[in-house]
Amino acid sequence: MPRITMRDNKKIYYEIYGDKKNPVLFVLNGIMMSTLSWKDFIEKFTKFFRLVLVDFRDQGQSDYMEEQYDIKIHSEDLNEMVEKLDFSKINILGLSYGGQVAEIFAIEHHEKVQSLVLANTVGRINSYLSELGEAWKEAANTGDGEKFFKLAIPFIYSDYFYNNNLEWLKRRQKTFKKLLTEKWFEGFKRLASSNTEFNIIDEVHKISAPTLLLASDKDIITPLEEVNELHKRIPDNEYIIIKNAGHASVLEKPKEFLTAVIGFVLKNN
Repeated sequence: MPRITMRDNKKIYYEIYGDKKNPVLFVLNGIMMSTLSWKDFIEKFTKFFRLVLVDFRDQGQSDYMEEQYDIKIHSEDLNEMVEKLDFSKINILGLSYGGQVAEIFAIEHHEKVQSLVLANTVGRINSYLSELGEAWKEAANTGDGEKFFKLAIPFIYSDYFYNNNLEWLKRRQKTFKKLLTEKWFEGFKRLASSNTEFNIIDEVHKISAPTLLLASDKDIITPLEEVNELHKRIPDNEYIIIKNAGHASVLEKPKEFLTAVIGFVLKNN
């Protein structure tokens, strides 16, 4: 289990797959995800990329924190990882919360970014997202994985997906009951509190890497109106909207998601 020790002695867990000759693709998780979330995608990505999966602090197999921090800490961690793994330039796929980290990194360390994919991501936390985050933290306070699923997850998937995959979702709900521990809930609440002041909408014009914006027409968490703002402001971007999908487009429409990501990154390497 490879882990890199950060400047404050916290350890960040990562996994690397694929041929060293291929372009490097870092994948940055959504807030409820971990490296394990990508297990079904590894084979597809490694046909084209040197794939690096990462758990943020308070996620998966990385170290958990004792006190609150700001989301920018993950960008600093990513920079240390890139340097210690001796990568000169990387491609980044950031999903939701991971996309926010990717935006920060692409602004602060633009010379290290070959291409950038922002999937279901915004450039600021508006009032609605702020209140949604508070609701998620209240759901986490139950300490019950099944209750958390019932209260938090319907926001993430589209009504289209719920109407066509209810049995799968119910099975997943039972899995949450078994997997979500007190440690997970405490880490999740710190993650959800780390971006309450996140607003770089007036800085995204500094992103110089070719950027793909992936959005979904039924995403109420990162709605099209907010992604449109990124589209207006990031200088070199392409914009794809996945139809009949919500915030979890990677799970709802995996073929469309992968085709868009792989095609864009390959084109820019």
